Amino acid sequence: MSMAIAPSQPALSLPDHTQLPETDGTFVKNFQEHPQSLLLTDSIRPTLDALHPDGQYAIGQDSGIYWRLTDPPERGAEAPDWFYVPHVPPQLDGKMRRSYVLWKEIVAPLIVIEFVSGDGSEERDATSPLGDPSAKAGKFWVYEQAIRVPFYAIYEVEKSAVEVYELIGNHYQRCTPNERGHYPIPPMGVELGIWQGQYINQTLPWLRWWDDQGNLLLCGDERATLEQQRANFERERAEQEHERAERLAERLRQLGVDPNDL
Repeated sequence: MSMAIAPSQPALSLPDHTQLPETDGTFVKNFQEHPQSLLLTDSIRPTLDALHPDGQYAIGQDSGIYWRLTDPPERGAEAPDWFYVPHVPPQLDGKMRRSYVLWKEIVAPLIVIEFVSGDGSEERDATSPLGDPSAKAGKFWVYEQAIRVPFYAIYEVEKSAVEVYELIGNHYQRCTPNERGHYPIPPMGVELGIWQGQYINQTLPWLRWWDDQGNLLLCGDERATLEQQRANFERERAEQEHERAERLAERLRQLGVDPNDL
């Protein structure tokens, strides 16, 4: 008697960043968000390069983090305005990342930052989908319970304020600012806070990084300006020293002394 052979089961294949949508079609909400993301990235890069000499880290700006499979796929993703993931390659198989897919990556972001453009309720929404699968999971719940991001920051430019939450145990606890009014992020060796000033022709309360000694981390333009100021100072000092030497030499000549003989 012949025995029927059961058909082999196809290997489980989950979609990766090349197969998932990279946008849900929403707009960046205002003209401040883009320069704000640039400022955060530009100023923190030297610090991250020092933390990761092998270059293994990724920064996302308004990019999707897929945390569960849904239909449509975008329903299972959140797109923080800014986030940082340590110890992962900046590209995958030589390809630019289109999104960050947790079931392919495993490593969660260390910090996510949301820029509030409304009343802040969306960023603080702790709605759980567990009791009602049809409910849209709130951002706060997703970062705290699903992705489990160690640090979550909510930045409100109109209030000139930032809230920082740290995942302790299974829940976010709101952090208390230090004596400088900043929020330390110990794994990065930096502090997060509000800086009032001008960046790309806008004077606003910007979200900025400081080192753990309270020194502002400068962006590329600021570093270039500082280096130019230092170079100008050194040139002016050299010119002053040269003029002083010339005056001294002239005085010696008036006294009948050849400065070249000294």
